[in-house]
Amino acid sequence: MLKKERQAYILHQVSLHNSVLSADLSTLINVSEDTIRRDLNELADTGKVIKVHGGAISKSFNSFYLRSDVYNADSKKVIAEKAVSLIKDGMFILSGGGTTIIEMARLLPEHLKATFLTGSIPAAYEYAQHPNIEVIFIGDKIAKKSQIAVGGEAISKIRHIKADLCLLGVNAIDREHGITDNDWDVAQLKNAMIGAAAQTAVLSISEKLNSYQGIRVCGVDEIDYLITELDPSDKKLDPFRFTSLHIL
Repeated sequence: MLKKERQAYILHQVSLHNSVLSADLSTLINVSEDTIRRDLNELADTGKVIKVHGGAISKSFNSFYLRSDVYNADSKKVIAEKAVSLIKDGMFILSGGGTTIIEMARLLPEHLKATFLTGSIPAAYEYAQHPNIEVIFIGDKIAKKSQIAVGGEAISKIRHIKADLCLLGVNAIDREHGITDNDWDVAQLKNAMIGAAAQTAVLSISEKLNSYQGIRVCGVDEIDYLITELDPSDKKLDPFRFTSLHIL
């Protein structure tokens, strides 16, 4: 793979998953981690990604991002609109982070009265702009790649919560491997969030369907809603059609 092709592939992976690990890219592309690090440095120098220890994150990991900066923004808006339909007055809602969640936060109707609990800095900021929403921030060590609080204290706090609904963006999902991630701390946090809510909705663009990463969050049978930009009858969703999962 030529350097230009390699960097285009890396940029696509960052845009799709919001973050990448150098070690994972090295395996996927079959080049050394030193080569990947040089590529990431060049992409960071030209303002295309944000370099972090062990990998890179998308520029859209910024609470003040513009929709034009977000990968597949139109699809994420469709997903966000569907997710809003699940939210009712008086709910206690556990929320992850990510660009689709932030898009959803911006679409919440002004009359809505609910409480959102999150460890995501960008998501908390967006919820705090809403006139009638209470925001509870779940604090601990901040993971730079995801801008979300992770660690034992955050997980302990989450396990004391009884939420009506958990809203999660995901890195990858397929029928066999379930919901997966490339960050151990974030995967443990998401698992705790799912366990603390009566129902869980996963928000995912269709490009992430039938893909998986190295760290398991939970099985598909442990979630209640799968929300994509696709029409629910789309054949791409056929692997996820089973009794307990609602497809929106």
